[in-house]
Amino acid sequence: MRIINICNLKGGVAKTITSVNMAYVLATMGKKVLVIDNDKQGNTSKFFGVYGYEKPSLAEIMLTKNTAEDVIQKTTRENIDVIPANMNLLTANRNVMLDLNSPQQTRLKKALAAVAEQYDFCIIDNAPDINMSVINALTAGDDYIIPVKIDRFTFDGVDVMIEQAEQIRENFNEKLRFRGCLVTSFRKNDVNRQGQEYLQEASRYKLFETHIRWTEKVDESTFTCEPVMVHSPRCGAARDYKAFTAEYLKSVSDSDTKGAEK
Repeated sequence: MRIINICNLKGGVAKTITSVNMAYVLATMGKKVLVIDNDKQGNTSKFFGVYGYEKPSLAEIMLTKNTAEDVIQKTTRENIDVIPANMNLLTANRNVMLDLNSPQQTRLKKALAAVAEQYDFCIIDNAPDINMSVINALTAGDDYIIPVKIDRFTFDGVDVMIEQAEQIRENFNEKLRFRGCLVTSFRKNDVNRQGQEYLQEASRYKLFETHIRWTEKVDESTFTCEPVMVHSPRCGAARDYKAFTAEYLKSVSDSDTKGAEK
């Protein structure tokens, strides 16, 4: 199971939209996908119809009260299961930080190891934070991708996210790799073009060639709780998410090939 973190310390950059649509594209390819909602707001859980407090959630995994198998819920989308989140994650993060008697950073990694053979991919939709559950997610991950919406604060957020992730790579997870930045809500105006050019020219950002075009269909899809490819399969964003997922898979395949050649 390959674990992909979708993360940015900024909110409103389409982390959840990217997570659910990437998961859907992979699922339509016949891949088994586990999606983890790692945000106390629970937007991914709500999208897949598994939000609530009646069943255990990611908080219980963080507190080592339940295994991943106990927490995973089926969805109505073929090949997609979810580990949900709710506001209990806020308390769980605080309690993990206060627990000095057992490892704090590897709880999610250990839980996912038990279900790794059941899935091809795990996509983690992270909160705009660097709290203990996000540290756990990056410690467990193979890759991280940073969605960016171009505005005056874009580059500060990306720089800090990369810095934090690289610290986690150095201290807890040497296999963690930065796959790149994905421009979302892209419009054909000067600000977006200039921002995209800057990201392209700065090699540290590893910008994906694909960008996700802005369309009102994406916002509409959050109300219908449908992947944009289902809600509006002909819109630009639907085609873009397919292209982005293919580009990501190619980058992984290419890097694995290069690694094997060394």
